[in-house]
Amino acid sequence: MKIKNPISVIKKPIINEKATNLLSENKYTFLVDRKAKKSLIKDTIEYLFDVNVTNINTLITPKKKRTVGKFSGYKTQCKKAIITIKSGETINLFPNINV
Repeated sequence: MKIKNPISVIKKPIINEKATNLLSENKYTFLVDRKAKKSLIKDTIEYLFDVNVTNINTLITPKKKRTVGKFSGYKTQCKKAIITIKSGETINLFPNINV
């Protein structure tokens, strides 16, 4: 599959407590385009980070009602992808930090 613009598929990595705990299991969490399919996400991750993807789990976050002052509306829905990569490989999410 030809990847036209990888930045349009993978928006950003998700860094929170749950996603950080998954790093020990070689699972990485990314915010992806809502229309992206698993095969496109897999090809994009393998192209960008030069790793072998073994499994992909995706989920679309539910709508949440938000109120700011007198205005109410809904928080936008997004799609998350939890990527499992081959053991022994890593993705460097923080390139400027030397550990």
